[in-house]
Amino acid sequence: MSGRLLRLLAGVSVAGALHAVVNTALLRRPRADPPPVDRRVTVVLPVRDEAGQVGGCLAALLDQRGLERLRVVVVDDGSTDGTADVVRAVHDRRLRLVSAPAPPPGWLGKPHACAVGAAAAQDEDGADDDVLVFVDADVRLFPDAIAAAVALLDASGLDLVSPWPRPLAVGVAERLVQPLAPWLWTTTLPLRLAERSPRPSLAAANGQFLVVRRSAYLRAGGHAAVRGEVLEDIALLRAVKRSGGRGGPVDGSRLAACRMYEDWPALRDGYAKSLWASVGGAPTGGLAAAAALTAVYVVPPLAALGGSRAGLVGYAAGVAGRVAAALSSGSRAWPDALAHPVSILVLDALMVRSVLGRRRGSLRWRGRTVDARNAGASATMDR
Repeated sequence: MSGRLLRLLAGVSVAGALHAVVNTALLRRPRADPPPVDRRVTVVLPVRDEAGQVGGCLAALLDQRGLERLRVVVVDDGSTDGTADVVRAVHDRRLRLVSAPAPPPGWLGKPHACAVGAAAAQDEDGADDDVLVFVDADVRLFPDAIAAAVALLDASGLDLVSPWPRPLAVGVAERLVQPLAPWLWTTTLPLRLAERSPRPSLAAANGQFLVVRRSAYLRAGGHAAVRGEVLEDIALLRAVKRSGGRGGPVDGSRLAACRMYEDWPALRDGYAKSLWASVGGAPTGGLAAAAALTAVYVVPPLAALGGSRAGLVGYAAGVAGRVAAALSSGSRAWPDALAHPVSILVLDALMVRSVLGRRRGSLRWRGRTVDARNAGASATMDR
């Protein structure tokens, strides 16, 4: 490789690290002492075979402070492991269990379950200033999480905020892969511009914890507008933007924590089901993005092993960007950031698996075949 090209790649890595540092400074952060919320807040919790998770999630939800008019709608999406029984064992007047029918043609499972939950909330004479919160069963909210997120929603004037939970990573595979999602948007997304721009490419959101104004949700068409989207969280933010709203990711590291996958098979299959759609919805775009990340964050470190100073600078910048993202997201910085090139290579492998699985129609999750081209006939939960 020519020295000029290597210096260019190292320069891109340096620019990414600087951008991550700027975004870390600009990232909206919640108040430590949020005021009480005087309007109704409805939490929609879609579940499918979450018997081991839903109890802990509900305990944290029902323990939220500063919410005088809280209600929780749990939507059971065809669970077969006793999830509904766990929910029924929780006796709280604020809790309601709803069974979702099979997704109709054109719908994937999680968007449909979220839509069912939002409709159940609307059936109870919701007001325009109500707030809808969507939470995944593997998320554990801290006691002031929802009140702080609503306060941030109001203070920022946004219509949707996505507090990114602190990623909990235990095994080697988790520590290599899980911090990459917040690192990617911290490195590449101009946060304040993205909040105001209607451009679909300028959007990042995490369906683990989404907070949206009910009026903005309805104006955007709700989850019906994203019925066939594998990454329904990002798609919902884009729908909100298209309808004139604003939103984006905010700091959720002090509001919630989430361990998405507890072993390599779950992580591998979890990423495979949706990673192909992460860049513009086109598999070729995902492969192109993987190639670009490899060029910027793997090639310079390899050159550094051969004594290249430019390669060493590129590697150091990649590590620095990873550290900045870790500090803002609450994930582990050291020594994990030193293995950043290895993380990118693992992501490459997951992307190839995802693209091939999508082309072959072999992607599966929670006992369902994932096929966004044939939504409804083979629906899926996103997580």
